[in-house]
Amino acid sequence: MRCSSPRDSRRSRMTISLVLSRPTAAASWAWVAHTVGDFKPQHRRALAQAGEIVAHVHAGDLARATPCAGWDLQALLTHMIGQNDGFAAAVTAGDAPRSAYTRPAVTASDLAPDWHRSADRVLAAFADAHSDDEVLLIEINPDSTVPVATAVGMHLLDTVIHTWDVASSLGSAYRPDDELLTIVAAGAKRVPAGASRTEPGAAFAPAVTTDQPDPWLETLALLGRESAS
Repeated sequence: MRCSSPRDSRRSRMTISLVLSRPTAAASWAWVAHTVGDFKPQHRRALAQAGEIVAHVHAGDLARATPCAGWDLQALLTHMIGQNDGFAAAVTAGDAPRSAYTRPAVTASDLAPDWHRSADRVLAAFADAHSDDEVLLIEINPDSTVPVATAVGMHLLDTVIHTWDVASSLGSAYRPDDELLTIVAAGAKRVPAGASRTEPGAAFAPAVTTDQPDPWLETLALLGRESAS
């Protein structure tokens, strides 16, 4: 989920991981704590939409810049696949080490099979989990667990926002369907603002301004996407 604005480019090179290690991190995601069944179809659809965008990536695209400062498209896609695998491992076992979220840089030949494998893996993990099972997501908060129902919402938001990042890198448009947008917009409004957004390893850069009264552009701006303004 880590993706900072251009003004944070030096700091963003430190990690390719979902990091939100403040004690209040889990509380900021309370909006998703219904049941894992509530968001399972939407989560599956978000991953399918991401796969459609990833399918358009070719070898010559991997060096393209992305909205995530300091990350080229290869680094962003490596992060996304790593998040799929890391969440899957954590949800399946109740916990997973940081190494579960990392992997060697993806190559053009491995991208499609690795994406589909990791997406299937995280979908299967959530499908087999109970909504009230507790899971420790070490990159979010190493000291506190969250319900699986919360974790699925986190991963949904991460997937939708990074799908836009990939599409933007390719010069393509991406807008989630209205149902996904409603879920992600609600989550974006609850992500804490303030100084934590500028700390090393912050999950999101500070919000940027936009004068366009469009809920998708407003959501992107809330999560620090410069080109949303």
